[in-house]
Amino acid sequence: MTTARETAAQGTRDLKALAEQAGRDLEDASALEILTWAAETFGKKFAVTSSMEDAVVAHLASRAFPGVDVVFLDTGYHFEETIGTRDAVQAVMDVNVITLTPRQSVAEQDARYGPKLHDRDPDLCCALRKVKPLEEGLTAYEAWATGLRRDESPTRANTPVVGWDEKRQKVKVSPIARWTQDDVDAYVAEHGVLTNPLLMDGYASVGCAPCTRRVAEGEDARAGRWAGRAKTECGLHG
Repeated sequence: MTTARETAAQGTRDLKALAEQAGRDLEDASALEILTWAAETFGKKFAVTSSMEDAVVAHLASRAFPGVDVVFLDTGYHFEETIGTRDAVQAVMDVNVITLTPRQSVAEQDARYGPKLHDRDPDLCCALRKVKPLEEGLTAYEAWATGLRRDESPTRANTPVVGWDEKRQKVKVSPIARWTQDDVDAYVAEHGVLTNPLLMDGYASVGCAPCTRRVAEGEDARAGRWAGRAKTECGLHG
């Protein structure tokens, strides 16, 4: 007799195989085709995540799947412009914005770990305020989409358009993985897509305010994140 654990394990293996096959089949597909595949395959078990740096993937997903869930992590450290972008996306796009928050407020975290944990242990701060909330928030989904692009940094150079998220045991869709910044800019211009105002103020990548700075000419897009540290990723993507 097959146990519930064995059934779940088989389901995970099937999803992983599906993701790996789709990654091969859809490598040359357009972003809209990739998202349409995800919507048709997973339905309400599919969500888009957005940092609200821009709303390109949310906009694409709304075309493939009107009313799609767009998950946003409110870490408590965001720029006002980022929160404003989130509110604007909810107001003007055919999406359902879901805001996730950490279990502890910034004040509660400060009381337990001391003030400015992001300066002393940024990995722990990201784990508490980003990684864990997203892990909990994606429980109801089998697949999630990101705005990762291969040209953003060396750590993202091998991002598949569809792959397997081993950490969360879910299908991970990166529909604009093959895009360049020029592709993003062209899509924004063509469709009038909302972007974070900070992108016009020297920020090439927008994260939490204490750990994000403007970038200098010639620096890669993520040079302004955790500047002066070896850290280049928050942990959401590996």
